[in-house]
Amino acid sequence: MPLIRLQRSIRDLGFKDAVFYALARGLAHLSGGRVQLVRYHLVAQAINAALLPVLRTSGQCVIRQVSAVDPVCAAFPRPADVIRERFAKGHECFVAEQKGVFAGYLWLARGAYDEDEVRLRCELADPQRSVWDFDVYIEPSFRLGRTFARLWQAVNAHLASEGVNWTLSRISAFNPASHAAHRRLGMQRLGSATFLLAGQHQLSFLGRWPYVSLSADKRSCPSLRLTAPPALAGSHPASRQDISTDPH
Repeated sequence: MPLIRLQRSIRDLGFKDAVFYALARGLAHLSGGRVQLVRYHLVAQAINAALLPVLRTSGQCVIRQVSAVDPVCAAFPRPADVIRERFAKGHECFVAEQKGVFAGYLWLARGAYDEDEVRLRCELADPQRSVWDFDVYIEPSFRLGRTFARLWQAVNAHLASEGVNWTLSRISAFNPASHAAHRRLGMQRLGSATFLLAGQHQLSFLGRWPYVSLSADKRSCPSLRLTAPPALAGSHPASRQDISTDPH
């Protein structure tokens, strides 16, 4: 059975990430969960207005940007203090609602983003043409429909109208479903980062400057400066549109 699981991991993740996954499971088991290994891939998805899919309009789904005082925030699947902190940092939230019911959201950070699972700050080298997207969430009852596609298209059209060419994000190296979803979005790999966590201590292997970092608190948080790929040939901003009505 262990061999079968390893073969399945290699098929789903690739050999290198499958080895890291096996190591992560082994460390967690031997330490009783006190030692964790986390590995991310840093990726970029192009925003090309000419390639955005055209969906028929429908009044049943609404995509809109919300503020911290919007009543819909009470339905968010994260603690209220986390949501308040995101808004306080200036992060932007776009919500999908189906017939007035919260269906999902997508968050954007401009300029820089502080990861909340490990100690890592991701800084965007060109914030005029790139943003960081994170915590994309769709309610389980809407995951078989087009809610994600509607949300992604509306936000991308909004960003394209501002001249933004790329969204950057991180995905778990151990999540094949996330890999598949980002491949469908045409992701480009920017690099990887691996973290060994033991209590308050974190050893980071970043693949670029500063390459290796040892930290014991937020004051010694490593920082990565990320540059988006060159602009796509032939790409151009979409015409500005009201993103409060979802293109269906």
